[in-house]
Amino acid sequence: MFDYQFLIEVLIGGLLSGVMYSLVAIGFVLIYKTSGVLNFAQGAMLLFAALTFVSLVERGTPFAAALAATLAIMIVLGIAVERTVLRPLVNQPPITLFMATLGLSYVIEGAAQLLWGTQVHGLDIGISDTPFEVAGVLISRLDLFAAAVAGGLVALFALFFRYTRTGLSFRAVADDQFAALAVGLRLPRVWVAVWAAAGIVALVGGLLWGARLGVQFSLSLVVLKALPVLVLGGFDSIAGAIVGGLLVGAIEKLAEVYVGPFFGGGIEVWAAYVVALALLLIRPSGLFGQTLLERV
Repeated sequence: MFDYQFLIEVLIGGLLSGVMYSLVAIGFVLIYKTSGVLNFAQGAMLLFAALTFVSLVERGTPFAAALAATLAIMIVLGIAVERTVLRPLVNQPPITLFMATLGLSYVIEGAAQLLWGTQVHGLDIGISDTPFEVAGVLISRLDLFAAAVAGGLVALFALFFRYTRTGLSFRAVADDQFAALAVGLRLPRVWVAVWAAAGIVALVGGLLWGARLGVQFSLSLVVLKALPVLVLGGFDSIAGAIVGGLLVGAIEKLAEVYVGPFFGGGIEVWAAYVVALALLLIRPSGLFGQTLLERV
């Protein structure tokens, strides 16, 4: 007989893992939505945040102080990236901006290596990655905590975008940059704030991913996990990043468990890309992305 309880357990595990992917994808969406830049350096920023935090803690800095210091460093890093790298490239072709962020990712990784070394670190945030049972279904404590953090982060962003002046500026720039300029909004100031927010997201994602995988340089490769999330959800939608992450997490786990045995296993790493490619052929803007219409 088919084990439905095991199916539910696999599905829940996949959905909770997908939340971790969403945390990386949100950083992409924030930058792309307001400036049209595909920030490939988001993974390196995530690594830099996790490595900075764990290095401060290992040197005797209290947890709260290390968190506050890393938060300030990531905000400064985001602002510095926008002002020194991307602002001079305003109005350049998208491929130029993409290559700039690609090169920037290596610069940030190199800076992290120079500052903190190359050794692997364990990261304890006080939440063990052990399962607990609910109605016979095993759920990871760390995954559940990550889901709660991601939900709280999205709620904060929603409130920020809706009720603050800076948030309204974000939305105006995302809708139409030329209209935002016409009503007196300063785009460089908005972009600085967006990159600072991306640094905060990188810190949250870095701590959670570091707690799961350990803080090592391969941590920056989680950026590749965000790509099918963005394709499925849409590059310019925070809601799409959440839904896309959930879909990717579920697809990976279900494909590995139920389809993988027919291919000898190991399909978890590429199953989501197959689904993303199929959707790309049908709906290039993703499930929640904005479809661009041009007059010819």
